[in-house]
Amino acid sequence: MNSAKTILITGCSTGIGYTTAKVLKDRGHTVIATARKADDVARLQAEGFTALRLDLADSGSIRLAVEQTLESTGGSLDALFNNGAFGQPGAVEDLSREVLRFQFETNLFGTHELTNLIIPAMRRQGYGRIIYNSSVLGLVALTYRGAYNASKFALEGLADTLRLELRGTGIAISLIEPGPILSRFRENSFALYKRNIDAEHSAHRDKYRAMEARLQKEGAAVPFTLPAEAVAEKVVHALEAKRPKIRYYVTFPTYLFGTLKRLLPAAWLDHLLIKV
Repeated sequence: MNSAKTILITGCSTGIGYTTAKVLKDRGHTVIATARKADDVARLQAEGFTALRLDLADSGSIRLAVEQTLESTGGSLDALFNNGAFGQPGAVEDLSREVLRFQFETNLFGTHELTNLIIPAMRRQGYGRIIYNSSVLGLVALTYRGAYNASKFALEGLADTLRLELRGTGIAISLIEPGPILSRFRENSFALYKRNIDAEHSAHRDKYRAMEARLQKEGAAVPFTLPAEAVAEKVVHALEAKRPKIRYYVTFPTYLFGTLKRLLPAAWLDHLLIKV
């Protein structure tokens, strides 16, 4: 393993963020774990993490978390893992402007603002790692996930551009693109669906019934689902490797659809994605 590093991670209450924080801490790295809710921050602190409150939908919260982070580290930071995100289900035509904006506030705008506040510290020190947790849905689009698809497609565009613009600075950019991972993601998505989508009056109400069953299913809802450790393993490489990869695929569906997108005509790929 390379020498111990200090890394800030968003979205550490459960799932990928929490698991990655534990894995990196066990490997000797200093982890600054952040979460949106005060109760989760307190729990993380009780487990021995340096934990801060950070709400990606709140600019004030982002600025305060960055100030606290850099104050605790003496102004330096080796790495940032942009993990915090959620998924708003629903057909595109059922997404209001406000709902779509809220999806982007966390998944894109907040992540972008946080990253931009961290980059100056990395420029001063002449090195850094910025790791984005994207998704297979940043490569291909699946039905009834339009808000999430759009946020991850946009995230990939920003990360790819940032990588080009930071060339020669010593700051490396990596994208992790998981497929299905065991977490509370579906549980949280179902709550947002019930709150923001008027399924009963939608032209898609029959399709929503099948979606509701999937979102409420316990355990793995689809084949090839992996535990959160599969993502943590890629974060370890992106953080510790001398030459981190630009993209890390996680789960068979990501490898499959990443390959098919390169090989198939768009109409053929659409035909397959409709069946997923």
